[in-house]
Amino acid sequence: MGNFIHPHKKINKSLTFAASILRTNAVKKKVTYIVSNINKALAFEWVAQGLDKDRFILSFLLLNPGDSALERELRKLDVEVKRIPYRGKKDMPIAFLKVFFWLLKHPPDMVHVHLFDACLIALPAAWLAGIKKRIHTRHSSVYHLEEHPHIVKYDLMINHFSTTIVSISKNVSQVLEVEEGVDKRKIVLIYHGFKLEDFENVSPERIAALQTKYQTKGRHPVIGVISRYIGWKGIQYIIPAFEKLLETHPNALLLLANGNGEYWREVRQLLKNLPPDNFIEIGFEEDLFALYQLFDVFVHVPVSSRSEAFGQTYVEALAAGIPSVFTLSGIASEFITDKNNAIVVDYKNSETIHQSMLELLNNKSLAETITKNGREDVYERFQLNNMLTNLENLYAG
Repeated sequence: MGNFIHPHKKINKSLTFAASILRTNAVKKKVTYIVSNINKALAFEWVAQGLDKDRFILSFLLLNPGDSALERELRKLDVEVKRIPYRGKKDMPIAFLKVFFWLLKHPPDMVHVHLFDACLIALPAAWLAGIKKRIHTRHSSVYHLEEHPHIVKYDLMINHFSTTIVSISKNVSQVLEVEEGVDKRKIVLIYHGFKLEDFENVSPERIAALQTKYQTKGRHPVIGVISRYIGWKGIQYIIPAFEKLLETHPNALLLLANGNGEYWREVRQLLKNLPPDNFIEIGFEEDLFALYQLFDVFVHVPVSSRSEAFGQTYVEALAAGIPSVFTLSGIASEFITDKNNAIVVDYKNSETIHQSMLELLNNKSLAETITKNGREDVYERFQLNNMLTNLENLYAG
């Protein structure tokens, strides 16, 4: 009889438990991410994995021409995904209608929109559908202002339809406030976050697989570049620097990853000056973490302080422990210092890039120091949990 529980107490306990579940579900906020033209994106996968599932219900609208690695990964994570066929500007009207009607049928508490085409389509659609909280993350800096000023009016429209703009660096915040006249109360600074340990803990088998794939075994030094072929990325200054490096290091190999973009003709013309055996172009490599481990030196040299909105590759290279040569752009301006966590070079200067590569190859003590400091600095600033906490605070507000 000592274990007897009165039936009424059992009922009360069950009701209490059920009520607690109902309360928990009632306070969950529905967040819909709307993203355009993305195949693989670790950041969205990390958010889908890490966002507090007791507080938020996450779904995705993907504006893509077909299936994607991101869509497949989200489905594995049991995240609701809706793909809306989208190949380019001519699909905008029908995509707008599909997004609008989907939001009417499945109204979230808020939308969080990423990338230019998605913003043009989804933010006005969300406004028309009565979604009161409309967030977009600004992933660009001055590209439209300097290269395509006729497009700036669309950036202003995107800003208008957003109730909150997530800025990813102080550089972006300044562009929004000063150049585009956005009220600073509308801007929230949230740095990108990374699973930094994934860049450090790469198995020898994965590294060996890429060494075989790209035939880097026995090559030294391997100079790494991960950048789309766009003029402001500064690749046109890296190739002549590497050409000069071959004078003292004839076995050197230049690896150019993400080798596509509007500047490809100029890049290919410069590559004609290099022996074909001394460079490899990589269109896309899924195992980014292992790819960094192929490099002896990493180089990223945008042409101005405002070129990059953030510059994820700054963080990735340092997290991977690769001694690096940088110009200060985007997020680098906020934490990179010369010969402390990288070597900083002048903008548009092949000679200083060449000299800095030589210095890192010849001065092992310096390379070890900046590698150690660089890793510590990114772990201090760009942990994934920091970003997730900031996003959760934004969504809960």
